[in-house]
Amino acid sequence: MAVQIVMDRTGDSRYLFDPASPAQVAEAERLFRHLTDRGFTATARVAPGRLEIIRSFDPGVEESVFFPRLVGG
Repeated sequence: MAVQIVMDRTGDSRYLFDPASPAQVAEAERLFRHLTDRGFTATARVAPGRLEIIRSFDPGVEESVFFPRLVGG
């Protein structure tokens, strides 16, 4: 199972999907596009404590973490 973790001001939400399921992959890709279109930064966990920014959906990524755009003032 792969997981997409979405961080926001309330904490985090986790969305699991099976990379072998075309329907679940399509839904995971839809969520990826929805979040990145809204300004979230998408990252892939490549090692413990290490994330890399990703610009396109890859169903082979086991753990994606999405961070909201920071707003300063």
